[in-house]
Amino acid sequence: MNLWTMLARANELYPRELAAVDGERRLDYATVFARASALGACLQDRGVHVGERVAVLEHNSVEFLELYFACAAAGAILCPLNTRLAAPELAAILVDSEARVLFANRGFADAVRRTLALGTAVELVVWLGGDAGRLDDARTLVYEDTLDSDGRALRVAPESEVVVAQLYYTSGTTGRPKGVMLTHRNVSEHALAAIAELSLSDRDVWGHIAPMFHLADAWATFALTWVGGRHVFVPHFDEERVLDAIERERITITNLIPTMLNRLVRRDGVEQRDFASFRRILSGGASIAPEVVHRVCQVFGCEYVQTYGMTETSPYLTLSLLKANLALLAPDEQFRFRAKTGRPFLAIELAVIGDDERPVARDGVAVGEIRVRGATVTPGYWNRPEETRAAFKDGWLCTGDLATIDAEGYVQIVDRKKDMINSGGEKVYSTEVEHALYAHPAVLEAAVFGVPDEEWGEAVRAAVVLRPGARADAAELQAHCRERLAGFKVPRAIEFLAELPKTGTGKITKLALRAAAAGDPGSPRV
Repeated sequence: MNLWTMLARANELYPRELAAVDGERRLDYATVFARASALGACLQDRGVHVGERVAVLEHNSVEFLELYFACAAAGAILCPLNTRLAAPELAAILVDSEARVLFANRGFADAVRRTLALGTAVELVVWLGGDAGRLDDARTLVYEDTLDSDGRALRVAPESEVVVAQLYYTSGTTGRPKGVMLTHRNVSEHALAAIAELSLSDRDVWGHIAPMFHLADAWATFALTWVGGRHVFVPHFDEERVLDAIERERITITNLIPTMLNRLVRRDGVEQRDFASFRRILSGGASIAPEVVHRVCQVFGCEYVQTYGMTETSPYLTLSLLKANLALLAPDEQFRFRAKTGRPFLAIELAVIGDDERPVARDGVAVGEIRVRGATVTPGYWNRPEETRAAFKDGWLCTGDLATIDAEGYVQIVDRKKDMINSGGEKVYSTEVEHALYAHPAVLEAAVFGVPDEEWGEAVRAAVVLRPGARADAAELQAHCRERLAGFKVPRAIEFLAELPKTGTGKITKLALRAAAAGDPGSPRV
């Protein structure tokens, strides 16, 4: 099915219901539908054909939502761009995707000019948020001018002609970014499964707080629209702005990156806020320490759900929702399952495969690689047939994530394959050491990684950000870890940084930390 059907359904059933809250703007579904229809017609009139790529460089906004649906209707492939990328990185994506049209917030005008000067296929730039002036390298329009339909009629692309809906480029923390193709079927199947799993309805108010250019948040664009829910947009992450939006707009559900959650729950005065509207808070995009989960439950007072997924899977693979039998357990036992990576998402078949290519024992101890298959899994990478073939084995997508699985079917990720540290023949999983560090009251953020070592092959190293006003030195944190971990897992060295390097989605990236440890002058220093 064409994803446009979701917005069309919302317009038919909920035309006068509030669809979007974006700053002072409050739009009902009839208005959003009309604007997206005009935008789709404009794309077609500008010669954007089925299968062509349209890029967008924008903060969270109602315009971003409209673009997701307008491109789907026109049969174009939307390519969301990470707002934190540098001009050469943006240019590389535009060249690889061969996007001819770029929608960009006027705040990125300088970046757009530098990017286009490097040479791309972009012929038209549409400014969001107001006019940012003319360009030497492309024609320009202002977004609101594209909504003047002038009698144009949107021609919704036939389902038989529509295949790929979106093209998401990976963050590049593991190498050269690849364009992950998601089809209309991938996205619609995921939306339906999320609606069922999370009991989404027209009573829900979703907070678009994590970036909409990333699937940590983008999937909700479709699921919430399909059920006629309300979208609340926070342009970019700021603790006070986020907390204000939750209170003022009575947000009921959202998905946040662990680093975002950690900063919210440690914000001064957060306990005095009113979070009664929250019914469920999701965390995904990276591992989260149990100590942070405890704090999230204490502060927000609603159901906490750990999630795990990949861009390649639309994204969810697991949720830590409790099965009926587990909901009967004592609170401490329930928490043990809630803080796990979770059991398989409704649309996914999941296996944990050991080095012998057989499923590992379901004992919560044996470690293997998570492999998945299902209707929400990408058909592959844009123009990368060899890398697509390498990502799959016997029809299963190899995630590269190492995990255990217990008798209840709940998995627990212990590390990425690339992040596992081999020290003197002993396997050290970085997440276990990070969880130990997060248990120290002075630690705000922590990242653990391996560095080359002549004696041990690899040595365990940590980078830490302390909470404002807190004090701790390396010896104290090492002693704290030694009380909880075997000696070979304790970091041999701990660096103290003002901030850990992060991707555009807010996930901590260890690539820069490893480079700094190797003496790269362009990397973050202590």
